[in-house]
Amino acid sequence: MNYQLNFRQLQYFLAVAEELHFRKAAERLFISQPGLSKQIKELEDQLGVQLFERNTRKVVLTPPGIYLKEEITHYLRKLDQIIGHTQLIDQGKQGNLNLGYVGSAMQKIIPDLLISFRKLHPKIIFNLKEMDNQKQIEGLLVQELDLAFVRLENIPRGLEYRAVLKEPFCLVLPKNHPLDQSNFKSLVQLKDEPFILFDQKYSPSYYQKVLQLFKDSGFSPIVSHNTIHSNTIYKLVAHHLGISIVPKSLQMKSAKGVKFIEMDQLPQRTVLSAVWNSNNRNPALVNIIELLKG
Repeated sequence: MNYQLNFRQLQYFLAVAEELHFRKAAERLFISQPGLSKQIKELEDQLGVQLFERNTRKVVLTPPGIYLKEEITHYLRKLDQIIGHTQLIDQGKQGNLNLGYVGSAMQKIIPDLLISFRKLHPKIIFNLKEMDNQKQIEGLLVQELDLAFVRLENIPRGLEYRAVLKEPFCLVLPKNHPLDQSNFKSLVQLKDEPFILFDQKYSPSYYQKVLQLFKDSGFSPIVSHNTIHSNTIYKLVAHHLGISIVPKSLQMKSAKGVKFIEMDQLPQRTVLSAVWNSNNRNPALVNIIELLKG
């Protein structure tokens, strides 16, 4: 079939689909309401489907209309990205990269990667955003993110990944806690103390891995607080509101009032992975993936 659709018709459709009100959509598009209604009717006739159910009280999308709205939204987002990359290349900036990350990735992995990448591609623009694991995956799937750094055991199909850091855990204790690296033997020594943990919603698989540490040590932890930020953990620990377990890369010598005990002797490891969408055609993404794989 040969559909003689044009870009303007799709914009008109999307405005009505978002507003679900022909007058408001017409005002948004700076055209007359009858003119907009005519354009939508022509689009429906060309496609041979009804996109809206409308009466004097309300406008609703039909199932075909819902599908078309989702696909057109995705298409226009991709078109915006293509135009954006084209303009950046014309400006000599060669493109941009949108990176998501969990906090621990910013301690060393991402800074080292960006330094190395910038030496090879000095005009790339980076947009960095700290996000939880699930939001990063969602961002990759709709290509709002180009590259993500997550702690997940299972990566969804359609996404590719590469492990960039496999590391042990460490304890976070108040500075004056009687345990230190010299006399720490087992987590059992801390079974009666309250723990401050990263929120399960931040990364369910990471949370389960931490719980496995306790299970292997023969006890269930007393969990006093949950949070998504390591700095919050350090402040709570410093104020004697609990102790914590974090990835080794989150050790911060500058964190006041706390100390760290590395648990390298335990077999459990947490993995930080770089993840990307194999369908993402951002030209700058290809270069940074090559660097990751190199």
